[in-house]
Amino acid sequence: MATRSLDAAKIERANLWWRIGSLAPAVIVLAVLSIWPVINLAHLSVSDVKWASGSAVTNFVGLQNFHELFTGERVYWAGVRNTIVFAVCAVTLQMFFGFTMALAVRRASKIGRSVLTAVFLLPIVIPPIVIGAMWRLLLGRDFGAVNSMLTFFGLPMVDWLGDPRFALMSVIIVDVWHWTPFVFLLTLAGLESLDQEVFDAAKLDVKSRWQELRYITIPLMMPTILITLAFRMILSFKVFDEIFLLTGGGPGTATEVINFSINRVFFAQDRAGMGAAMSLVTIFGVAVLIVLANTVVRRRRRQEASS
Repeated sequence: MATRSLDAAKIERANLWWRIGSLAPAVIVLAVLSIWPVINLAHLSVSDVKWASGSAVTNFVGLQNFHELFTGERVYWAGVRNTIVFAVCAVTLQMFFGFTMALAVRRASKIGRSVLTAVFLLPIVIPPIVIGAMWRLLLGRDFGAVNSMLTFFGLPMVDWLGDPRFALMSVIIVDVWHWTPFVFLLTLAGLESLDQEVFDAAKLDVKSRWQELRYITIPLMMPTILITLAFRMILSFKVFDEIFLLTGGGPGTATEVINFSINRVFFAQDRAGMGAAMSLVTIFGVAVLIVLANTVVRRRRRQEASS
């Protein structure tokens, strides 16, 4: 009996060392690629970096960069406001249109499903540089296709990308067009995974498609919807290429976003310390968003498990 216990202990230790050894490479890669850059960023955020004779000279300045960030960097905070507006508006529309498109594909015939899926996924496979050029041609003031259509119907032309009233809205429209297929793909996968027996059993209780959607489909899809919503909300805070290609952050600060401010401070203004401070504040904000999203998803799962 004692021999068996000793053998079991040896096997358990061997399994433990096997788990540690198998996880060690991934932990090392994570530390090198994720943790170390954040530590270096934190070091830069409390430093003033100057260039002399082709090398960086770092001077410790404490919390001075953060003090200037919270008191004097108005452009960055305009970017924070625009990013929040952009994320909320764009992701809300993407969730609505993506889920609607997924429902349409799920209820279509076999041939119609293939055609609709191919059409709906087309925008997401187009390179960002092509999207920027294409939408600049569509939304251009003098020769854009949209303004040509407006003048054809006797309406005044609109400077979609140069007018502060319309610039951010135009970028949101482009982002919705570009990333709605991503939401469509995730929600379609969620719809396909639903148990058809639940819908068959509920046919006696529901009297319309709307009741089926409201009382059966949406509750069953809520975990997928919440995860997709959180994923897209987090990714929307990383928007850069569309702003850079369409408006360059202008006019003024109308389309200034967080990543554009950080890019300008880091590279155009050569203020690495301030750029690092902006990056850390942004990382903290996104981390809080991730924690909140994870909390909501877990609470939802616990409620479903207890019900």
